[in-house]
Amino acid sequence: MPTVSSEELAAAAGVNSAKLRKDFSYLGSYGTRGVGYDVEYLVYQISRELGLTQDWPVVIVGIGNLGAALANYGGFASRGFRVAALIDADPAMAGKPVAGIPVQHSDDLEKIIEDNGVSIGVIATPAGAAQPVCDRLVAAGVTSILNFAPTVLSVPDGVDVRKVDLSIELQILAFHEQRKAGEEAAASDGAGPVAAGRDGSAAADKGPDGDVPAVMPA
Repeated sequence: MPTVSSEELAAAAGVNSAKLRKDFSYLGSYGTRGVGYDVEYLVYQISRELGLTQDWPVVIVGIGNLGAALANYGGFASRGFRVAALIDADPAMAGKPVAGIPVQHSDDLEKIIEDNGVSIGVIATPAGAAQPVCDRLVAAGVTSILNFAPTVLSVPDGVDVRKVDLSIELQILAFHEQRKAGEEAAASDGAGPVAAGRDGSAAADKGPDGDVPAVMPA
């Protein structure tokens, strides 16, 4: 039976092994001294705590290039998420199979949500359509939304929204690249390390987390 020690897990995660063992104890997993943790059971305990041991039906609204790519993503099923329906406002898309699932028209959104017991919705529409789609999803009973549309959604209390903005992630990477280039240029000029602030901390262009700027470019 495959096992893994807390030291091996801590090294892989970059954390302290004592803290890792303490965290695992909250899952009810204590391991065996000199043996470690049963890998299969540990994976089950973590999955159970994350709510991944049950089937979560998901609808994707907006089956353009991004929506179709999400529908074809194979990682959903392995993590407990089942794409129950694909929905689009284009009548020409109705009935067209994407990833083996026929696209349904948005006129039937509420019925689709009810029939499939959906509580998680994915929005991959253009920005202008995202809020009306969000409002309909919420009214139909969806309480968790993953938003890929380039806009901020307004939702009532009790509804969770996670926004995925690839441009922001690229901006963060661009900032890191620019900073590394600046450090390399300073080193080649013999300027030494980045100047410290009054309190001895790194230069003032860093944000409150000491890593990225407090305000990213729009």
